[in-house]
Amino acid sequence: MASGWTGDAFLAAIVLLGSSVQWLTGMGFALVAVPALVLLLGPTEGVALANCAAGAISVVGLAGGLRRVRPGAMVPLCAAAACTVPAGTWLTRQLPERALLLVMGSLVTAAVVLVMRGAHVPALRGTRGAVAAGAVGGFMNSAAGVGGPPVSLYAVNAGWTVREFVPNAQFYGVVVNAFSVAANGVPELSTPKWASVVAAMAVGGVIGRGLAGRLPEGRARLLVLSLALAGGVTAVGKGLWGL
Repeated sequence: MASGWTGDAFLAAIVLLGSSVQWLTGMGFALVAVPALVLLLGPTEGVALANCAAGAISVVGLAGGLRRVRPGAMVPLCAAAACTVPAGTWLTRQLPERALLLVMGSLVTAAVVLVMRGAHVPALRGTRGAVAAGAVGGFMNSAAGVGGPPVSLYAVNAGWTVREFVPNAQFYGVVVNAFSVAANGVPELSTPKWASVVAAMAVGGVIGRGLAGRLPEGRARLLVLSLALAGGVTAVGKGLWGL
């Protein structure tokens, strides 16, 4: 783990990048930031910080899109997520750190590959699909800080447009991260680290919103998934090296 001003600067850079991505695409903070946060702070603190930051960004992002949230899909999805969050937290407390790195890296990598392929799964449609996506997402969010990919796959199979997806993804992010923070707790960071995290989130928000109208959606999506894939593979590599 890094320490001192170098570690603080690296932490701020990770959060800034993740925040920019989240504002640019509606989801992606955890995909981009979790692998690096886990390597920097350790699995427990890294996931807890990702839950806090992603949840806070979702709260702000949802302010302008609350009316476009679809209760019919979000209620079963979020309810299922709430039920599986404790299981993810339990898993992280049972495995040693090196094994956690391997599990988290594998989850991120697998999720990115599925989203890249735009997997069409008939089971991920309707209320049953929402429950399935929510259950998997809740578990992944509390265990690895990455609960968005199952929701993305549900949206793909439901035929949602980007405009429909973003506010619903933000709503889901608020709920699932609130439950995850309740289960995992708040990371124990120093005051300077918290200050750098908050500042990086603010700057990342400005950058992401500024780029939102300039960077083509397809290119932005590819950038997010490429960064996430690189981070996931790196975490897997470190976990295998440690084992």
